[in-house]
Amino acid sequence: MGALLRRLPLPRTLKARLTIGLLVLLALACLAVGLITVMAIEGFLLNKLDRSLIAADGRFAASLEQEAHPDTQYVADTRGQAEGTFGARLLFGVVTQASIVHRESHVPVPITPADRAALASVPRDGKGHTIHLSALGDYRVVSEDGDEGDTLLTGLPYSRVMDTVHQLEAVETAVFAAALLITGVLGALLVRLSLRPLSRVTATATEVTRLPLASGEVAMPPPVPDTDTRTEVGRVGVALNRMLGHVGDALSRRHAIEERLRHFAADASHELRTPVATVRAHAELALRHPGPVPDDVLHALERIHYESERMSGLVDDLLLLARLDAGRPLERGTVDLTRLVLDAVGDARAASPDHRWLLDLPGEPVTVLGDEHRLYQVVANLLGNAGTHTPPGTTVTLGIAAVEGFAELTVTDTGPGIPEELQSEVFQRFSRADQARQRTAGGTGLGLAIVAAVVTAHGGTVKVTSRPGHTAFVVRLPLPGPDGG
Repeated sequence: MGALLRRLPLPRTLKARLTIGLLVLLALACLAVGLITVMAIEGFLLNKLDRSLIAADGRFAASLEQEAHPDTQYVADTRGQAEGTFGARLLFGVVTQASIVHRESHVPVPITPADRAALASVPRDGKGHTIHLSALGDYRVVSEDGDEGDTLLTGLPYSRVMDTVHQLEAVETAVFAAALLITGVLGALLVRLSLRPLSRVTATATEVTRLPLASGEVAMPPPVPDTDTRTEVGRVGVALNRMLGHVGDALSRRHAIEERLRHFAADASHELRTPVATVRAHAELALRHPGPVPDDVLHALERIHYESERMSGLVDDLLLLARLDAGRPLERGTVDLTRLVLDAVGDARAASPDHRWLLDLPGEPVTVLGDEHRLYQVVANLLGNAGTHTPPGTTVTLGIAAVEGFAELTVTDTGPGIPEELQSEVFQRFSRADQARQRTAGGTGLGLAIVAAVVTAHGGTVKVTSRPGHTAFVVRLPLPGPDGG
């Protein structure tokens, strides 16, 4: 039974459960009332029928006893007897007379052996007993001793009781069905009205789940209006409002800190560009000195020049990320991704000639709307990432396809792959996966972060899937609509 109940399609919502629970309780109450009422009425009518049998005092059956004498002209007495009254006389277990009252007369009743056994089994205790007669159906009979050592039985149809009981059952079924229907409709409306405050709480909580809480400024939804602490839903509303207030304060403080850090990164990057450029210029000037320079000084100048170039790139990347974080708009024009990819692969071949570079391009050019310089930087960073972090001989394939309203740019390589636990972090700033992908050249750790930021600024997405022997970066950019937008 428990397994059957678990397989039943039970309702999920609280409204449905409360409504169905109310109907089940009402149905059980109606069933109990109906059973008790039917049993009480049946007992009452049966008792009344027994009293009628006792009041008849066996007069009809006794008259059958007199009629049994062949030397008399006595006719059975049916006066005052109800229609269908049964009378029988038994002598030594043999039924000698059996009749029923019909239209102020009496009609003989055929008796089968089973009927004879049933009549003979009725106790002579002056109480009513129910038996079944083949020709008449169920009867309530009383047995008593006759004057000549015989047994006299008087009975009334049991169907009179059952007809009334069945009529009561029909009335109760109709009334209870109407009550269940009306209660179901009114109960559903009442439950809906009662749970309306909870629905508002649920709507507010659902609205919060749709908010982008990870970053940026967040506008919290208005508080729940149902805050009556005398009710359970009101207490939930108060707790939710208090929680939303704490969350809103925390998000505001986080946003303020992010803004300060963003401004600091932008200001620091901007301010560092001039001194870094100055150091680089002085290093280049010193390296061009025509006179003899000691080897250790020459090596130091070369290192200064190299690190100043690297720092200049890092400052430029940080400044770009800060501007993208601030929502500064990019240039918007028609960009031919096919040509851009060809240029980027040519540069990658020159930078990493020990890799195998392949192209998978469609027959027709694929164009998008965006900043051509930044999109080139996306492709160059992805190719540079593949060339830098994979061993010589690795095959890198760059493909473009138009898929479901998006331009899909894919960079795959056959390198050692990225560990699964690091794949969710590769687009974070200063993230490195040196443990899995060989590192043959330096980098700032901002290349993939710039890819993610630029793609997001263009309304696209970027994701990575990796396993040993196959790593794929997939960039999806929206294609222009029919109107060119």
